[in-house]
Amino acid sequence: MTPVELSRTVLCAVRRAVDDGELSVAVPARAVVTPPGPGGSGDYATNIALQLARPAGRSALQVAEILRSHLRDTAGVADVEITGPGFLNIHLEGSGATASLVREILQGGGGDAAARQGILRTGINGINSDPAVDSQRDVDSHRDVDSSTDPDGSTDADRDTDADGNTDIDREADVDSDARVDREADVDSDARVDREADVDRGADVDSDVHLDAAPRRNSHPYGHTPTLQGRVIPLRVPYEVRAEVVADSLVRIIATQGGRAEVDHVRAGERVDLRPVPAPEDPAPLGADAARWALLYPAPHDRPRITADHLLQRESNPLFRVRYAHARARALGRNAGRLGFDAVPGDLADVTAADPLVRALAEYPNALTQAAAHRAPDRLARHLVAVADALLAFQHTVLPLGDEKPSAAHRARLALAVAAGTVLAGGLSLLGISAPDYL
Repeated sequence: MTPVELSRTVLCAVRRAVDDGELSVAVPARAVVTPPGPGGSGDYATNIALQLARPAGRSALQVAEILRSHLRDTAGVADVEITGPGFLNIHLEGSGATASLVREILQGGGGDAAARQGILRTGINGINSDPAVDSQRDVDSHRDVDSSTDPDGSTDADRDTDADGNTDIDREADVDSDARVDREADVDSDARVDREADVDRGADVDSDVHLDAAPRRNSHPYGHTPTLQGRVIPLRVPYEVRAEVVADSLVRIIATQGGRAEVDHVRAGERVDLRPVPAPEDPAPLGADAARWALLYPAPHDRPRITADHLLQRESNPLFRVRYAHARARALGRNAGRLGFDAVPGDLADVTAADPLVRALAEYPNALTQAAAHRAPDRLARHLVAVADALLAFQHTVLPLGDEKPSAAHRARLALAVAAGTVLAGGLSLLGISAPDYL
């Protein structure tokens, strides 16, 4: 059961309680379901009881008890616990929760194709907001992160910190430009054709991902909800580069929630809906991707840093970590193909390093909803960093080591890594930033 399906299950439980006369409330349009927080338990948790307590004229604990009895009768739900003031902690049957989440992401995609459809993207002071165009510019500087594979199946990107204290991310960035050109030339033509085709169709899912049913996209990409369905959100912004970039990203983020943003420029003294702290200088010299990240990553009330730090291929650069993690997910898929196995969603109970990544992926829909509700693309940017960091910590468990043969566990881990790459690609696209397969 996926978070979206579980959200519908919670709403059905509320509706049954209302129909049975146990609650006298209006059934809400949406139930927020997230991984349990500190003190919680189970696979997912919801605060629906706290949300309905006041209109029901009951305490949150009483509402939670009523809903628990209905949720326990639902197929796929093993148990429901009540914690704190009335949080419902839901345990799903078996070990299918993670597999369902991964399957939903892979079938729905991350939404970068949807973000490109029907949306006019403008160049702002030379900051192109179309990732497909930006990726063409990046192709000359990208290098294959899986350029050499050890006998144990690991790549040069998987090695540990060296004697000088540099991490694998730092060392990869130090390879000279001549070596990059040589490796680019060695990439076979089929791989290049595949990458170009991916850009053309906005594909997020690698061709070697196996799903239980025929590969078919969901009607909505993963993380997209109807929270703002039918609503028109006015965005009056001043003539200032950061405000325009924020508004440009919000058009796509609000669209993921079913809403439509209308951007209008106002002059000095007129009322505005968005007024982030202006950039201290023109960010265009940083290039399209780094400039947009520099303007979108800080909270609106924080002054953005327009420095060359955003260009560093170092672990200290959040933008690099996000794009590098996406490239690593693609590289893992390619290396797995060379080892003769593909991605199949499954059980990951044996890998504790998977837990933070699963949690970050499950929280992605809520991050999109909050970014749209608060008109804050920085919430999405920061969540992408969390996904990237979790993926980089998990990636070393994906491929077989030494004489180890690929197993169902490796296929499940690969599916999770590919799903994380899908989410990163979709999230970056919503911010107007490219997600190259080679970095």
